[in-house]
Amino acid sequence: MADQVLISTCQCGQVRCQAVGGPILSGVCYCDDCQAGAKMLEALDGAAKVREEDSGTHYLTYRDDRFSCVKGAELLRGYQNAPDTPTRRMVASCCNSAMFLKFAKGHWTSAYASRFAGDVPPVEMRTQTQYRTSTLPLPGDAPVYRAFGAKLFWRLITSRIAMLFG
Repeated sequence: MADQVLISTCQCGQVRCQAVGGPILSGVCYCDDCQAGAKMLEALDGAAKVREEDSGTHYLTYRDDRFSCVKGAELLRGYQNAPDTPTRRMVASCCNSAMFLKFAKGHWTSAYASRFAGDVPPVEMRTQTQYRTSTLPLPGDAPVYRAFGAKLFWRLITSRIAMLFG
């Protein structure tokens, strides 16, 4: 059976990324870094919303060997909350669409779920709710963690092992 391929595109269609297979995780993050980054990106001229109504950001996290920019990579621009931050948010400069973020020390890429077309995997967990700024009730669609749950780290470790052994 062939691996599923999900396509993400910027608002104007000049940048296209693809993710192969299932994600390591489909999760919503409420950490202060993600909220600050989302606020910065949403302030760009013509940018689409990155955060959900309850202040979280939904990501599909893929192994680096399963996520790639297949069109318009030269249009991607990196944004950081601070110069020494290891997280770089990649934006399609043609239309200011937030596409994905890359944690420099990791083997994964977290793509903004809102940029994907088709059936996006459902949310599996909500993390870092200790930083949540919304007063809306938390959705009851997935487990909730005040910090980063052990399940997240387990998935990252097992995905790294899978990358090493093909």
